[in-house]
Amino acid sequence: MSQIQSDSTDRRAFLGASSSVAGLLLLKPETVFGTQANSTVEVGIIGAGGRGQWLGDFFIEHAGARIVALADVFQDRLDKAGQKFKVPPARQYRGFNAYRELIASRVDAVVVETPPYFHPEQVAAAVDAGKHVFLAKPVAVDAPGCRSVAESGEKARGRLTFLVDFQTRAREVFREAALRVHRGDIGTPALGHVYYHGSGGDPVPKPEWGRDEARLRYWARDRVLSGDIIVEQNVHVLDMSNWLLGGHPVKARGMGGRKIRMKYGDCWDYFVITFWYPNEVVVDFSSAQYVRGYYDICARVYGSAGTVEEHYGLGPRYQVDPRNDGFVAITGDKPWKGSDRDDTFTAGAIDNVKAFIDSIRTGKYLNNAAESADSTLTCVLGRMAAYRGGTATWDEMMELNTKLAANLKL
Repeated sequence: MSQIQSDSTDRRAFLGASSSVAGLLLLKPETVFGTQANSTVEVGIIGAGGRGQWLGDFFIEHAGARIVALADVFQDRLDKAGQKFKVPPARQYRGFNAYRELIASRVDAVVVETPPYFHPEQVAAAVDAGKHVFLAKPVAVDAPGCRSVAESGEKARGRLTFLVDFQTRAREVFREAALRVHRGDIGTPALGHVYYHGSGGDPVPKPEWGRDEARLRYWARDRVLSGDIIVEQNVHVLDMSNWLLGGHPVKARGMGGRKIRMKYGDCWDYFVITFWYPNEVVVDFSSAQYVRGYYDICARVYGSAGTVEEHYGLGPRYQVDPRNDGFVAITGDKPWKGSDRDDTFTAGAIDNVKAFIDSIRTGKYLNNAAESADSTLTCVLGRMAAYRGGTATWDEMMELNTKLAANLKL
């Protein structure tokens, strides 16, 4: 439980008729959450480490919410976050089950920024307690976890907001690109070229940390806690692929390994996978998590009438090539220049935070649990194929329903 971390008329009609473009279902219950629509929303953060604190600032500065409670395994993170957000010690909860104490306390919503391994049980508890959920991607690390999160999303539907923080889906330029693809601007999709190439560092735990403390603090290097890099990191770009193609793959064949990041952990640092989507659309996917001097997260789909190209923008956070940092466009019979540069990483997170709090105030509840679970399952399918060095099908993955076990003792 720790943070260890168009034409305007066509466009309006499309958005009004379908939730698939933005990946969100908007519902209008009869009563607005809480008291008055302009009242302050009180938020608790489960996972008070770096990203939890980073997002906490956005909830205060951009959405007018209050951070009133914190939960984490590690005291040093609670101390830092507590001081930052002025949360009194009585509202700081420590331990693996601290999330239950936070959820039982007086909060309207929870932000879950813990290792993905813990997401299913934490969001289930939050929804059962009637709390709105803002959840980090990926939603889980295995098929049972994804199913659990999807079920929690269904329980929340119509009465709570359940928002998974996919930044591309919050950005208007990516929504417009998907709209144009779905209405046929690139013709019939035939082939995809999708990749996540970047650097992830190779840290070494402090000598005073025990084995399990190191696993929790550096959870992104742990296969079970993170789901490996194809699940924890690459879900961004595979979600873009699913979004553009309107569904998930039916099978995958791949391989991968670990060659460069060898100092700590057991996650692989590269994957090469072929995904087959319905209608025989083939997607060539690759991942590298040790690249120097290059960083690009890209989804490109070639169709009978054109090509759509999308690059996740890291903005000023990273020094990347401006030619692909947030570039979005369509070329072909119906060309469209979406953006030269989009700060997807930060601006997308801010957009999601604002939409989340606004949905609570207005009662127009958001829910993207189902498609977020599908995108995470796409990564699990790719991992399954690569680990066996062969082919795996979606149906086989769902039937096997293999659950990962962390076996932590802290």
